[in-house]
Amino acid sequence: MKNVDDLIASAAELAERGLSKGEIADELNVSRETASWLVERSGSTGYEEPDQPDAETTGASGPHDIHVDWSAVGRDSTRLTQIGRAMADLLLKEGEEVDLTIGIEKAGAPLATVVASELDTDLGSYAPAKHQWEEGDIEELGGSFSRNFAQIRDRECYVVDDTITSGTTMRETVESIREEGGDPVACVVIVDKQGIDEIEGVPVYSLIDVVRVGEE
Repeated sequence: MKNVDDLIASAAELAERGLSKGEIADELNVSRETASWLVERSGSTGYEEPDQPDAETTGASGPHDIHVDWSAVGRDSTRLTQIGRAMADLLLKEGEEVDLTIGIEKAGAPLATVVASELDTDLGSYAPAKHQWEEGDIEELGGSFSRNFAQIRDRECYVVDDTITSGTTMRETVESIREEGGDPVACVVIVDKQGIDEIEGVPVYSLIDVVRVGEE
């Protein structure tokens, strides 16, 4: 995707397929607020290209966000494996006692698979609350750990995702691990849009930090 209009068209397509706004945010690697704005701009049904795309879609009322497209990595298993290995390398300093890696669905799961393989840990999967989100307070929703993967069982954990946009999903995952009796030792992502060093006392590592220059 090269511009905002591509994002609007993608949001329209995903909305037509029945994805929630939270899932659309996840798919497009944008905030939930940005996903809502994109869906609203598209009309959510019957999307049509605007006659003046740049003027129509990039006005002052638009959200302040950064879209991250890492599909060139995600669609190729070799590239994905290399990125996962680099993420695992960032976690090596945390020691060898951790025996569980939790991937945040959807995009964090394949990355976590590589990290778990590299660090010789079990693999868990967490579906965040945002996948159910449409409007309103996300705190009223809840995420869940998949029973098809390893369970927390009071173990130390790594947490893996593709992108930190606001930090809400990572914070939710850390809190959910603790509620299950686990100990989140470190988090790792490909891209951190916020430049976060830690969440709830847990260090956050990223391959790429995004730094905003200038006022919004």
